[in-house]
Amino acid sequence: MSTEVTLAYVDAFLPEDEPLVAARRNAAEVGGAAPVGPVTGAALRFAAAAIGARAVVEIGTGCGTSGLWLLRGMRPGGVLTSVDVEPEHQRLARGVFVEAGFPAGRYRLISGRALEVLPRLADGAYDLVFCDADPQEYPEYLAGALRLLRAGGVVIFDNALLRGRVADLTCDDIDAVAVRELCEQVRMDERLVPLLLPADDGLLAAVKQAG
Repeated sequence: MSTEVTLAYVDAFLPEDEPLVAARRNAAEVGGAAPVGPVTGAALRFAAAAIGARAVVEIGTGCGTSGLWLLRGMRPGGVLTSVDVEPEHQRLARGVFVEAGFPAGRYRLISGRALEVLPRLADGAYDLVFCDADPQEYPEYLAGALRLLRAGGVVIFDNALLRGRVADLTCDDIDAVAVRELCEQVRMDERLVPLLLPADDGLLAAVKQAG
């Protein structure tokens, strides 16, 4: 069986409903807010559910695709804090959250640069941090995430392979170099239990251990 057939089967394993379809449609229409793939979305929901997440930070709201997956994995009453530089993208995300039945108290959307917003969030108060924004800032997001996460919390980075550019050590474009640096930091940090998966365009995840 071909790899393409296998990947199509995996993508279709958990069909997306109308709010998720609407989020993808909005992203295609406005541009500049590439949504996570279905496999990545399912992985986010799984991670949030596995650790019983009540408080999650998302860097890169986009048009709400990843936020919906995260909200669906979190505990009832949990709050998603999502940061993005594009207010219009967040307006569209809010619409799909409402369509999916999530009340306003389940999420707070903060407009601004992540590196300016993260320092305002409380230390050790979050269960999961998901990063899907500027790859050049990923190493700095990691530092912020480790401060925000409780022991046992999880940090996840999307686009950790950049269409093969990260694995190609001869590729020295600025995004690939930054993500490669991030991967090495996560791999070598004794506080972390790391995982790199080839799902969609790559998922890098790590558990923050106690101590």
